[in-house]
Amino acid sequence: MKFRGHETFFIRKGWLYKGMKYVAQNPRIFTDKTQNPMDTLGMGANMVKSLRYWMQATGLTEESLEKGRGRIQTLTDFGKLIQKRDPYMEELGTQCLLHYKIASNENMATSWHFFFNCFPMEEYQREDFVNALRNYAAMRNESPADSSLEDDFNCIISAYVSRKKLNPARVQPESNIESPLDELGLIEVANKRERIFRSAAPKRGVLPPLIALAIIAEQSGGSRQIPVEKIRSAPCNIGKIFHLDIVSLISILDQLDHMGEVKFIRTSGLDVVNIPESLTFSACMEKYYASLNGQ
Repeated sequence: MKFRGHETFFIRKGWLYKGMKYVAQNPRIFTDKTQNPMDTLGMGANMVKSLRYWMQATGLTEESLEKGRGRIQTLTDFGKLIQKRDPYMEELGTQCLLHYKIASNENMATSWHFFFNCFPMEEYQREDFVNALRNYAAMRNESPADSSLEDDFNCIISAYVSRKKLNPARVQPESNIESPLDELGLIEVANKRERIFRSAAPKRGVLPPLIALAIIAEQSGGSRQIPVEKIRSAPCNIGKIFHLDIVSLISILDQLDHMGEVKFIRTSGLDVVNIPESLTFSACMEKYYASLNGQ
C-alpha cells in the first residue's frame, strides 16, 4: 500500500509527456547526481518527486535497481505505445487508459484503487472517504496517518474536478493548471458550499468502445468468454472504475458487437461476451489509435 506518493500534486497537463521524453533520453533522470532534474524538467523539487511517482502509478514507466547505476526508470510497453501514438495525451481514449492504470494500481495508488473499486458511497465528503479508507487499511494491518488520507482525497478531487467548477473566482483565464483526467467527468460537485461530491459515469462518447474492450481483455485473465456481470462488478473492470450502470455498459457492448469486435450473447440466464484471442490489450489500443487516423 502506498499513500501520498504524489507530494500533494495531481497530474498536470503536459507532465507525463515531459516525463516520457526525458526518461527515454536518460533512464536516471530522477536519480542522476551529475544532473539536476529540477533544472532539466523545469520543476521544483517536490514536483519532480511527484512526477517520478506519477510516471509509475500510470504504468507509463517502471523503476528498477540496476547494478552500478542505481535506480532507473524505463518506459513500459504501454508507455512506448502512448509515446508513439499520442505523446501529448490529447485523445479521450488515452485519458481513459491513464485513469484505468491508476485506478487498478493498488500498490502504487492505493487510495485511487479504493475510491474507484471499493468505496460504496455515491455522495460523500472528505470525512466519509477518510473513515472508509482508514478501516480498509486497518483490515490489511496498515495504519496511515489521516493527514495522508486527506491529502489523497484532495488530490483525487483536484484530478477529476476542474478548478473552474470548484472555485471559479480563483482561476485566472490564462491558467493551465488542470489535470488530463477532469475531462472524464467521473466526479461531480453535488454541493459546492458543503464540499459534497458525487460519483458519475462518463458522458456518452467519452469512453471509446475499443478502449473499453482493451480493459475488458486485460481484465479477462485469459478467458475468451466473460460474463457481463463480471465486466460490470469485478474490481478494475470498466463497470467499477467508470461508474457504469447496466444500461451504459450494455450500450458499449452493443457497439462492440455491431463493430464486429466481439460477440455479445444475451440469454435469459447469463449474458456473456466472447472475445477473439487476437484481441489483447495492446491490439485493442492499436486498433483505437488506427481508427483515429482512418487507417
